This record gives sequence, C-alpha cells and structure tokens, in this order.
Amino acid sequence: MPKRLFILPIAIVMLTTPLNAQVVADSVTVAGIDTLHLTSTLSDSVLIKRLEALNPSFSLPFNDVVKNYMVAYSEKRGVTMKQAMALSDYYFPIFEECFRKYGLPLELKYLAIVESMLKPTVMSRAGALGLWQFMYRTARSYGLRIDSYVDERMDVEKATDAAARYLRNLYNMLGDWPLAISAYNCGSGNVNKAIRRAGGKRDFWSVYPYLPRETRGYMPAFVGAMYAFTYSRDRNADSLGIFVPEAVDTFEVHRNLHFKQVSEVIGVPLEEIKYLNPKYYNDIIPGSGGTCTLILPEKWTDAYLDAAPDTLYNHKASEYLSEKVIKDIAEGKAASGGSKTCYVVKSGDTLSHIARRYRVSVKQLMSWNHLRSDRLSIGQRIYIY
Repeated sequence: MPKRLFILPIAIVMLTTPLNAQVVADSVTVAGIDTLHLTSTLSDSVLIKRLEALNPSFSLPFNDVVKNYMVAYSEKRGVTMKQAMALSDYYFPIFEECFRKYGLPLELKYLAIVESMLKPTVMSRAGALGLWQFMYRTARSYGLRIDSYVDERMDVEKATDAAARYLRNLYNMLGDWPLAISAYNCGSGNVNKAIRRAGGKRDFWSVYPYLPRETRGYMPAFVGAMYAFTYSRDRNADSLGIFVPEAVDTFEVHRNLHFKQVSEVIGVPLEEIKYLNPKYYNDIIPGSGGTCTLILPEKWTDAYLDAAPDTLYNHKASEYLSEKVIKDIAEGKAASGGSKTCYVVKSGDTLSHIARRYRVSVKQLMSWNHLRSDRLSIGQRIYIY
C-alpha cells in the first residue's frame, strides 16, 4: 500500500505561453525599467509614505529608479504579474515556513517574483532554472539533485530550502540585505568588486553604479514587487486561466513509476501529474534508486490508494519502463519532449565531442543551452534540437 504523507492546497498554472522570468508588464524587463520614466496615478508623497511603511530592512530611499519599479509592478503589470499574485496564495506559505526555519526575513519571498514570477519550470537565457533560478553549479553546491531523471531546482520545497541557505550565506558574508539580494543575482564576487570600486562603501546606492548592468535594478525590483503585493493584490484566478484544486496529496514511491501508468490506471489527467511534479524528466519517477515522492490532486487520493500496486507498476511496464528506455536515459539519449534530446555529460566529455556525436556545431550547442563558456560539469544536461 502506498504511504500517504500529507495534504496541502496548491495552484496549477494553465498557460498557453511560457512565462519570462523577468517580465513585469509583459513588455518591460527588470534590466530596462531603471532607464524609463514611468508616471503613477498617485502622488510622490503617497508613494513615499507607502514605501516607508514597508519593512525598513528592505526598503530603499525613494528616487526615480525605485519609483519606476514600484509603478511597473503595481500599475503597469501585465498578465504574468497578475498570475503570480494569484499563485502566491499557494507558494508564499511554503516560502515563509522555510524562511522561519532559518531565521530569515519573510519578505525574502518576493525575490521569487523577480526571479521567476512563481513559474517553477521557467529557464533564463543564462540557463538558470526554477522558482529561485538556480544555475547548475550553484544548485549542486547546495545539495540539489540534478540527473537524468530529476532536477530539484524545480522542486518547490527543496529549491526554496537551498535558496534560504544561499541567502543566509550571502548575508553573513556581506552584512547587508540589499547587497546580499544583489549578490543573489550576480554573485558575491561581483558585489565585493563593486564595493572595492566604491571605495569600500557598503550602502546600496554607493555600490549601485559599479554593479553589473543587469543587476543594478534587481534590488529596486525586489522593492517594487514587495510594494505591489502589499498594495495592489489581484487574486482573481479564474479570469487569469489559473485552475486551483482544493488540495493535493503527496505519496512515497519506492519503485520506478511512469506518469502514464498513474494516469491510465488511476485516471488522473496526465497534464495535471506533470504540472504537480515538474522536477521529473522523461515522465519517470525513479523510485528504484531511492524514495521519491508523487503529488496528486486530493480528489484522486482514494483511487490511488485503492489501486493494487502490481496493477499500477506492471501496467505497460514493458513499454514505458523497458530496458531500452532506461538504457537511453542512462546514456543521455532520451528525448525529453518534442524533438529535444537530452545528453548527460560524463567524465572526459567536451562540447566538441558532443557536437560530433550529434552532428551539430559547438556554436549551436552553446546557443541552445545558453552556455557562456565551453566548460562542462559531470552530470550536466546538454540539450540538442
């Protein structure tokens, strides 16, 4: 009998197009807002009063840059921001519970708005993935599992735990939340370099001109997101195409299990399984390699618990979990959807070697995978189209 763990509410995004991790008003990006001159329906005095009412450890002095982000996130927001506001009712309690565990300010939850708009599968141009936009090496250094079957950067709870530990370390290193938040975007090395160029000053606006161009607006964007969620909440999920199930159940899985086996035996729509379990590649839960979890809508709990394990695990196993399927995944040959193929880097691999194997160019591999150098890490996934 499957082991039942817990029940909690959840929201699923039903989108026709993917979210851009940095979209605020659908056509305005975080990197470009500070160069605009946005006007508000409110007077500057009202904006200043509202800004001062926010948590002072995260507020910035009011100026044109901060104002732009406050207005963009609260008054010029597009559908992606409205969807994030609706989704926050599910995600924010998870974030807050984790931050309490580590003694961190709960306002850090707004970083996930700037990073991903609460879209757990979004990938940046640089290859950062998930709600907290972890790069491959940073994710691995914080204990997130990334292999042919699983990418925990898309696991809500585990990625949030890693983000909390990373933010705590950045704050302990820099001693200032605005600088720590900036370092989350560009790395502590770039922030320390900016501090040196600022003559050792450690306040945000002294360091601001010396931060990387794409990072300068990061802290003001954080303040803008916090301001918008405080004063401009929009929870109308139905009008935004967001389906919110009443609850989900999480189960332990100790054997390999394909999403299609669950869908066809239990009746759960395949797309709902995928939405609720984004961390699994190839639609396979690798329970044979260690305990894994499966999240299902709570309305399917009884059907799942009533299903005979042999019926579930043996259903079309020769097709969905054949030796060839498992071998292809192990060798990095498995297609992960559409015409995309995933290759898992092994010891001794180079981009040239992979390019020759798949008869593509190194330039194509770098473009497809948002690579800035030809350096690879064992276990890294390279996608070929």
